[in-house]
Amino acid sequence: MEVMQTALADFVRETPRGREADAILRSCVHCGFCLPACPTYQLLGDELDSPRGRIYLVKQLLEGQPVSSSTQLHLDRCLTCRACESACPSGVQYGRLIDIGRAALEERLPRAPGARLKRYLLRKIVPHRRRARALVRLARATRWLLPATLGRRLPRTPPAPWPAARHPRRAVLLEGCVQGALAPEIDLAAARVLDRVGISAVPAKGGGCCGALSYHLGAHAEALDQARRNVDALSPPLAAGAEAVVSTASACAAMLGDYGRLLKNDAAYAERARRISAAARDISQLLDGERATLSAALAQEDGGGDEAHVVRVAFQAPCTLQHALKVRGVVEALLTAAGFTLTPVGDGERCCGSAGTYSLLQPQLSRRLLRQKVAALEAGAPQVIATANIGCLAHLRSGSALPVHHWVELLAARITDG
Repeated sequence: MEVMQTALADFVRETPRGREADAILRSCVHCGFCLPACPTYQLLGDELDSPRGRIYLVKQLLEGQPVSSSTQLHLDRCLTCRACESACPSGVQYGRLIDIGRAALEERLPRAPGARLKRYLLRKIVPHRRRARALVRLARATRWLLPATLGRRLPRTPPAPWPAARHPRRAVLLEGCVQGALAPEIDLAAARVLDRVGISAVPAKGGGCCGALSYHLGAHAEALDQARRNVDALSPPLAAGAEAVVSTASACAAMLGDYGRLLKNDAAYAERARRISAAARDISQLLDGERATLSAALAQEDGGGDEAHVVRVAFQAPCTLQHALKVRGVVEALLTAAGFTLTPVGDGERCCGSAGTYSLLQPQLSRRLLRQKVAALEAGAPQVIATANIGCLAHLRSGSALPVHHWVELLAARITDG
């Protein structure tokens, strides 16, 4: 198969992003293996709504060819689920390329005022924990005015206190942004489970949004500032002996793992960012190495998996967990070891439609994907749906009458404080 030929325009050719994009473009052999893996291509049947089609659009953009609202539409429709990367035999780093293309398009093609305002507000509210919490408090006070689907996304009870930091082994937990407002019980559950395997979870002081939301919306400078703030917050506990930087949101874990690459040209932050990326873990990755201790703790609590405690669980693997972090089967094994029965989920690699801000910016496509995913999850008659990312959790709650929880909450429910 023929390698793609490129001729990038002067405005980008000799820049770091231009060189990276050129290498990615040249790695694509237009084989088409990505098409069946792409959710939007499966829904719409348009080549321009496939990874291969979008690669050509980004190529044209970076080569200085005219761009239009059509270019914008097809790039906006991409979920950045990265299922195409898992399917690609050539290892094309599509996620990196689409982010470069979106940022370049934002510079070249101004959006309509309404669309620009909506994206601005998302970037200025969601990644800021205090603002997000204030918005959630207002929504809770007026819950009766909200649509039922939105009301089900709101937290109902405040979390209990965290376990005391009592172990020599410590992990620093990035609380992030919107999860602390929508579901503070998730990090509490993680802290309880880690405590039982001999690791104290310590919140990162001064940390905040990982930067993924702004980055995927094309606001790269803003996202890198958020990354630098987290580097400043996470570096001291790592230097003091914390063994890992942990996130309970798989999307945040994936972004943390990318800090080393994103800040490699920043002399003041490159080395510390590299260390943080090397230490970054999704909570499943950390607990995977503690299976023996976790199994012993669970056996002590529930008598080794008494049948009376078994609950049927449908696990939805977020795209960031399986396609970005390449973590497959780990959560399922941990839940099974804890005594849960996993129900079958057809087409488990397909995106649920949440995809960060996608459910807000592309609501029609997002709802179509949500209906498909909920049908697949509920087909095995589970009692509970579990997932590993806050965006997916909130989205699934809006589309299913079943309880939806982070999987680590299910583990924590089997463990009492010791």
